[in-house]
Amino acid sequence: MKKAIIFDMDGVICHTNPFHSIAFKEFFAKRNLKPTEEEFALHMYGKNNSYILSHFLGRKIEGQELLDLEDEKESLFREIYKDQISPIKGFLDFFNSLKKEGLKTAVATSAPRANLDLIIGKLRLMEHMESVMASEDVQNHKPEPEVYLQSAKNLNLEPEHCVVFEDSYSGVTAGLRAGMKVVGVLSSHTKEELPVCDLYIEDYRELDVEKVLGLLM
Repeated sequence: MKKAIIFDMDGVICHTNPFHSIAFKEFFAKRNLKPTEEEFALHMYGKNNSYILSHFLGRKIEGQELLDLEDEKESLFREIYKDQISPIKGFLDFFNSLKKEGLKTAVATSAPRANLDLIIGKLRLMEHMESVMASEDVQNHKPEPEVYLQSAKNLNLEPEHCVVFEDSYSGVTAGLRAGMKVVGVLSSHTKEELPVCDLYIEDYRELDVEKVLGLLM
């Protein structure tokens, strides 16, 4: 029976949150707003841009305004991050071991496609992914399970044959709602700050294929 590993991107493949913080700080500084790290932890990490912008700007941001503001902020992020891209420790070795075992792999992120193309492209992972989904590919963002359910369909697998790697409350919730096993990557949050996962890791050096496949037994 084929099985698949589906990765979120920010905080799971790369630890991008510090760079998103810098980009948002620059974006909000232009508007005389100065969110704290605590506010970012509560209202940025793992959230989609519609929520983040609406929360910090204090009104509903949608439609063309959302697209314009999102493009401004994400362009800032890509400019800041493009020369800093590096995977979380042990990720590439772990990923290569998954492919050697013939497992399907996918990315399911709430980030825009341009961010995904930048990061996954730089790490040369695109050709090794059987499904790639970004924020533009779904109507209902995490914590709704749409991105994970659609990923399973793309992979021609039932959700129970998939393991999700997530680092945020909304992402873990989406994976669990999809009926998948979830590995919590503790790059942005503690165990206590996440819903209960099937396994937790600090980084990928403590993980092997056997341990992950054991979740699907």
